[in-house]
Amino acid sequence: MSIFTGAGVAMITPFKEDLSVDYDQLEKFIDFQIDNGTDSIIICGTTGEASTMSHDEQIEVIGACVSHVNKRVPVIAGAGANCTDEALSLGKRAQGVGADGLLVVTPYYNKATQGGLKEYYTTIAAAVDIPIIMYNVPGRTGTNIQPKTAAEIARTAENVVAIKEASGDLSQVANVAYESQGDLDIYSGNDDQVLPVLSLGGKGVISVLSNVAPRETHDMVAKFMEGDTKGALDIQMKYLEVIHKLFCEVNPIPVKRAVSEMGYCRDLLRRPLTEMEEANAQQLIKAMKETGIL
Repeated sequence: MSIFTGAGVAMITPFKEDLSVDYDQLEKFIDFQIDNGTDSIIICGTTGEASTMSHDEQIEVIGACVSHVNKRVPVIAGAGANCTDEALSLGKRAQGVGADGLLVVTPYYNKATQGGLKEYYTTIAAAVDIPIIMYNVPGRTGTNIQPKTAAEIARTAENVVAIKEASGDLSQVANVAYESQGDLDIYSGNDDQVLPVLSLGGKGVISVLSNVAPRETHDMVAKFMEGDTKGALDIQMKYLEVIHKLFCEVNPIPVKRAVSEMGYCRDLLRRPLTEMEEANAQQLIKAMKETGIL
């Protein structure tokens, strides 16, 4: 039930001046991504500001994305929550509007035990028929999926097929690969660690960088998979400063400004997220110009 190999974009959500979703810009940005080689669209995740949307609004955005993508690439819907019942409901509804897979973040604020994480993921998995990617981002959620836990979940629930690893700990990624023994596809959740994760057997990246450099992020993974390690490394190094600037303030603040500079959205975020500090924005713009993005 592998979902994709390559670069999936953790896509921003464009807003109008009144902070409603700008569906015209959403469709244009989807086309930009697919035309430039993005291997999967991840909609309504962290970068998409899903935590500021109602569940009805999330499902509307997911449905609109599925409709416009029209099977050109897989659409993976963010469906995690800090309440199992809410995550389960989101997952079932996302499947109902045509999502090809789910990205399910660990429960945040409610710091589940490893046993609680097993129950959380297996409960959601039993309620849907589409593949699930576990999302491990302890810096945001306060909860870490231990490698043995991730492997046990995958062996218990056959449609839990992958993990987005954003712990930043490469030793943990190695241990996930060791414990899962091929039962889990591993995606880098950190744009500055794509090649190290691929070298540990990863299948690709779920990427913020892909919002502004979709072709290059796709090519980085493709070159590595083809055995061109030097070519992949050259891309990773070329865009490293852009990556650093995309995370100099909390995601998705910088990437929203970056995409607005490219003309695909307004630089508007829902509170409590605020627009990027101008001094930081100018450094981001400088890095984008130096790499030819702008």
